[in-house]
Parts: sequence; C-alpha cells; structure tokens
Amino acid sequence: MIKVAIIGTGAISDSHINAYLKYGERCKIVAVVDIFPDKARQKAEAYKLNANVYSSVDELIEKEEFDAASICLPPFEHASSAIELLNHGKHVLVEKPMATSVEECDRMIEAAERNNRLLGIVSQNRFRTPVMRLKKLMEDKVAGKVLYGLVESLWWRGSNYYDLWWRGTWEKEGGGCTINHAVHHIDMFLWMMGMPQSVKAITANLNHSNSEVEDFSTAVLFYENNVIGQITASLIHHGEEQRLLFQCEDASLSMPWKVCSYRQRENGFPEENHETADKIQKLYDSLPEVKHQGHDGQIDNFLNAIEGKEKLIVDGVQGRNTVMLITAIYLSAHLDTTVKLPLTSDALFYTREGIIKNARRFHKKTKSVENFSDTKITFGRQF
Repeated sequence: MIKVAIIGTGAISDSHINAYLKYGERCKIVAVVDIFPDKARQKAEAYKLNANVYSSVDELIEKEEFDAASICLPPFEHASSAIELLNHGKHVLVEKPMATSVEECDRMIEAAERNNRLLGIVSQNRFRTPVMRLKKLMEDKVAGKVLYGLVESLWWRGSNYYDLWWRGTWEKEGGGCTINHAVHHIDMFLWMMGMPQSVKAITANLNHSNSEVEDFSTAVLFYENNVIGQITASLIHHGEEQRLLFQCEDASLSMPWKVCSYRQRENGFPEENHETADKIQKLYDSLPEVKHQGHDGQIDNFLNAIEGKEKLIVDGVQGRNTVMLITAIYLSAHLDTTVKLPLTSDALFYTREGIIKNARRFHKKTKSVENFSDTKITFGRQF
C-alpha cells in the first residue's frame, strides 16, 4: 500500500484526491498539508479521509510516514517543496508548471536522480484518448511531413482572478497565461513536435490591471527544415477556443480531433481528398482507447512507476523542456529579439532571481485576498 500526502488544498487538489481514491486498493491518502490548516481539515472532512493535517512540508516530514506526495501548491513553492521531499526519499508528482525557472527544474531533476526517486510532472491532457491517438499518428507520419504547427490556448478570466494572493506576480506565479494556462498545450505541442531551434515572441497585458504579468502572448517557433510553429496564449478570449493544429504535406490533423485533406485541381486550386482523409480517420478510429483519462490516468501511471510496472510518461526532463520554451518566450518578448534554444545557464531569465529582477511588469498588483469562497474552477477543453 502506497502512502500518499496531498500538499496544497486548492481546487486542483480535488483532481488528485479523487484519482487516488479511485485506486484505493493500491494507495491511501494519509496526510493533507496547507498553510491554512482549517482549509486542509475541511478538505479532508469533505472526502472523508482518515488523514492527518499539517501546516508545512517540514512538519509533514517530521511527523508522518509516507511514500509519495502530490504537490498542488502555488508555482513558486514547487521547487523547494519537491527537493525537500525528494531529499527525504519520497516520490513526487508536481502540478503544472514544474517550476518558475529552468534552474529550479535542474535542481529538482538532480535531487530525484541523486535520491533514486521518481519526479513526475502533471500533464493530464496527454492521458486522453484523442491526444494519445494524435500522438501515434504524428509519430507514424500518416499525413506526411509537418509544415506548420499551431497552439491556440485561449482562455477567459475576469479581473477578480488576479486578486488571489499568489497570482499576478513574477515572484509567486512565475508569469501569466503562458506558464499557467498554455503550459498544458505547450507540453502536448513539444511532445509531438519537439524543441524548436529559436523563438520570437511578444507579450502584453490587455485587460487585467491587478497583475504584473501577461494576459496575452504570441510566439513564432523556428524549426530546422523550414518548419514553423506558432503559440498563442490568452486570458481575454470569450468562448475559450483551444486547439492544436498540425498542417502536414498530405492533410491537417487537429485537436479537438479533425482531419482534412486537399489535393490540387489542374489550376492549383483545392478540392477535397476524401480518400486520404478517410484513410487517416480509419487509422485514428482503430487505435486503442486510454483506460483512465486525465488526472486518473496520470496518477495511475505514477503509482505504476512507483510499483516498478512502467516508466513515468511525463518526467522531470519533459517538464523542464516545457518551462524552458516558456522561458524563451518571455525572454524574447522582454528583449524584443529572437532567442535561440536550448537556453544556456547564463541566459537572463535562466534563474528565478533573474526573472524577478529583469522581467517587465505591466501593472502593480494592489489587491490581494487569501482565499475565494467560490472554489469552483474550469479546465478548458477536455479534448
């Protein structure tokens, strides 16, 4: 029986708790941690957990016997908490983003390797049937060479969103919509396309005055062999249309799932190529379904990895790659220049200190609340 601690009891912790409870024959939640102990106690009571409540990771480690932990804390606490847990021999699953800087990611990975413990990074959208199927089709190049890849991570958040105490600052959130909303789409995009050679980006704050950070960004990614990528992240889009799109030589593949294929007429104008589209659709339909979706699937994989049954699907190295591309987007926008990848340790934004010292602040955060009474959150498209 794997003994698990939940660290941080904000809204996202519900997804972790529900998943662990689903696998009750394999694991048990023995502890819940939050800097607001009453909040942790209420969470434990709501799920009828026979779990101890602690106010810090230090207290948890000192008083509780456990094997693994889910970190559901604000981003600025991810690295320090993960490293402390890993150094005490615990397996760790960290919510997105992995950390607020590449250097923090490096230290987390080093701690996991040195202590021979698992470090998983939450990317729950990978654990969905359409996404897994699209990944397989991309690997098999069923639509030919990729020419252009697109991420549209479009969300809407009202002004109150940034009133929460840790949101809207470089120091605590590590950035805006690019690192805390588009992070999942960027992870999937990198999973399918790989790391670009360079990036040119802009960021802006268009409608959130109680926030230092961006609520809009767009970036062009440059790959070898004349392949282009584009990533747009936003918190100003009513409707929250979110998608991944890959334009290939023979067809376009997109998520939410859609396949489209054209062929040219004698004059070069298009006509639908039903034969190619139907062939790809049949391949898509023939691929297996994912047994457990979303957080359920990711935590199943985490538990299996602890038990030695399979490898982590999303490990620290992959989480680091996502943070590095996001950091390059921020650095490019700040310097108004094209930034080459991978970033080196002397890059201006490589460390958290470098980001805090040098990042552009769009507004000054002037309003702050400890918690919202309304704890309901939305996850965007489920793909």
